[in-house]
Amino acid sequence: MDDPTTTEGQPHGSRGLRRKTVLRAALAAGVAAPAVGAALTGLPALARTVGAAGGTPTLTPECDDGDDPTPPQTEGPYFKPNSPRRASLVQSRTPGTRLTVTGYVFGLACLPIGDVLLGFWQADHAGAYDNVGFRFRGHQFTGADGGYRLVTIVPGLYPGRTRHIHVKVQAPGRRVLTTQLYFPGEPRNNTDAIFDPRLLMTVRDTPTGREATFDFVLDVPQQPGPQVVAPGLPAPRTRRATESPTVGAATSASRRT
Repeated sequence: MDDPTTTEGQPHGSRGLRRKTVLRAALAAGVAAPAVGAALTGLPALARTVGAAGGTPTLTPECDDGDDPTPPQTEGPYFKPNSPRRASLVQSRTPGTRLTVTGYVFGLACLPIGDVLLGFWQADHAGAYDNVGFRFRGHQFTGADGGYRLVTIVPGLYPGRTRHIHVKVQAPGRRVLTTQLYFPGEPRNNTDAIFDPRLLMTVRDTPTGREATFDFVLDVPQQPGPQVVAPGLPAPRTRRATESPTVGAATSASRRT
């Protein structure tokens, strides 16, 4: 996940340009993952590593760019299965501050994963969940580039919790990651016992509302390609997301919906 603009925890610090950050920018620009190195001279790439003396390339290490794994969190009492498939949870007259959340889902080799199921649910602007219908509930799938886009509102507060958005993430045939996303700069982040600063989104204000970004990393093995390592970049560490053993039926909707 990218560093938030404001954090309540210890920041990750500056460790140089990170591989997943470069890949994310290239994906957003429409550059295929293997072409990142050719497109961004001198930066980490997922294409081919050439040693200083033209030696044998090394394999891309497991996904790591200096941040923490995507941690799981409690589902909470308000989850409902079989939500409608939709990327927007709002209508023209829906009250609340508009919020657009975008990001990518990566596997262990920092490569994007397509057709990943993401099920979102949250409170409305007044802090209430719709437990009868499906207001502010919906699911979608990542595109071939691993990207997703959610249009919703900033959720309201209710007793005992800070602002948050629930999400279930499931790659095809894999286990479910259940977690929550948080907003930086919220006073209740300091008192919410569930809050985890590793799940802070990067959020900025816009003329029409707010925009946020968050990238997920799942425990999905991938065949890494060789890479070009820019001088001065730190050696990567192994990182894995923790996922629940629950599959398909526990998600917000089946893949047939």
